[in-house]
Amino acid sequence: VQLQASGGGLVQPGGSLRLSCTASGFTLKDQNMGWFRQSPGKEREGVSCISKNDDSSYYLDSVKGRFTISKDHAKNTVYLQMNSLKPEDTAVYYCAAFSTYVGDLVTSRECHPYYNGMNYWGKGTLVTVSS
Repeated sequence: VQLQASGGGLVQPGGSLRLSCTASGFTLKDQNMGWFRQSPGKEREGVSCISKNDDSSYYLDSVKGRFTISKDHAKNTVYLQMNSLKPEDTAVYYCAAFSTYVGDLVTSRECHPYYNGMNYWGKGTLVTVSS
């Protein structure tokens, strides 16, 4: 099983980036997926997550209206489109796959790095927002 994240880079404030996470060893229909980030000196936090059947999603308050999570099942890839980026979005971004135990509802509880349903983590990709 592998999660390969890519798409990070340096972008100016107000700019956009799209992160990609390609899964191998399982299909996205079998796992809930999420994006997490960690800034220097801060704990890892859940940014956005989506259920395996695509009918439930969660966004961190600070990214609502700016970030969008989506999937391409044919490519077995989950994306995070990030618009209107701010310096405080600077972090290493990780993708992860997880199980849920109460239906397929994805909330802040499930979209949490310490949630006990976490199954797989990818290596991070660095996003730097700076002028």
